[in-house]
Amino acid sequence: MDELEINADSKTPKYKQIINFIINQIEKGKLKMDDRIPSINETSEEFYLSRDTVEKAYSFLKERNIITSVKGKGYFVSNAELVSKVNVCLIFNKLSAHKKIIFNSIFKTLGTHASVDLFVHHSDLELFKNLLKKKIGEYNYYVIMPHFERFDDESLKLLKGIPEDQLIILDKLPEELQGNFGAIYQDFKNDITKTLEQALEELKKYKKLVLVFPIDEMYPYPREIEQGFRKFCATNRFAFDIIDEFGPGRDISEKGEAFVVIEESDLVNIVKKARTLNWQIGKDVGIISYNDTPLKEVLAEGITVISTDFKKMGTRAAEMILKKNFIQTENPFTLIKRKSL
Repeated sequence: MDELEINADSKTPKYKQIINFIINQIEKGKLKMDDRIPSINETSEEFYLSRDTVEKAYSFLKERNIITSVKGKGYFVSNAELVSKVNVCLIFNKLSAHKKIIFNSIFKTLGTHASVDLFVHHSDLELFKNLLKKKIGEYNYYVIMPHFERFDDESLKLLKGIPEDQLIILDKLPEELQGNFGAIYQDFKNDITKTLEQALEELKKYKKLVLVFPIDEMYPYPREIEQGFRKFCATNRFAFDIIDEFGPGRDISEKGEAFVVIEESDLVNIVKKARTLNWQIGKDVGIISYNDTPLKEVLAEGITVISTDFKKMGTRAAEMILKKNFIQTENPFTLIKRKSL
């Protein structure tokens, strides 16, 4: 019990903190069958807790046959193969088709081993902080997508308050957050640079590259995408432009432009405009779209995409929880060439 830390400021009652700690130690194999745990008096005195608080925690564990008491000898672990589910808290920035793929992958991989709750912070830092304040201490694991342009000190402190062996960061890894927690992330700047390099020969037939980078105040896209695009264009001496949307009334200035689009609405508008002009997609105008979908396989005879593997991202997060092996790893990002380029 030396590693037990009671957080007096936590909204999780102290007796529950004791329960969570003992269960966690059993799950990690640090407490094994028939191992003795400190008595009520010993725990009370060592951690400056009331006897009633410790007794409440031990009674809860005894009722569920996790520990047992032997008169004159003390308390012992009676079930080292817990069948109770671990509780997993998912905090995503938004719900989209791709976030649903991640959620479904996590849920399916964890199976009957976990109970999963999903919360959405909508890239609202205050809402994000309130969620953390309410949920920290209530779950065994936290899988978080912190999509913010910047953090404040309070949000960083809250994130750092989650034990590293209970925290997994998904999709975007904040530079400000350091530690040995788990992470499956995209390298947004280098991912776009590397994948555009793979399409270099196809792109050379176009006079100009245009990145359609939405300015979305509610759900901001990582600025590293724009930085990586600029780097690629400068390195390979491409004329380029960056616009925030391709609306229905916008014109394509001339043949020989290739567009890199993030939002599907911009993709659809470019395809419509090309058809109106009777231009051939993949020859007169090029298109690369972010994030693959079944529709993009058939739209305009196939849209070239650059995409991370969202299913793998979810699977890896779930496997970290199941195997209790928390590492930091970049998620695969690939180019799928189709006729639109």
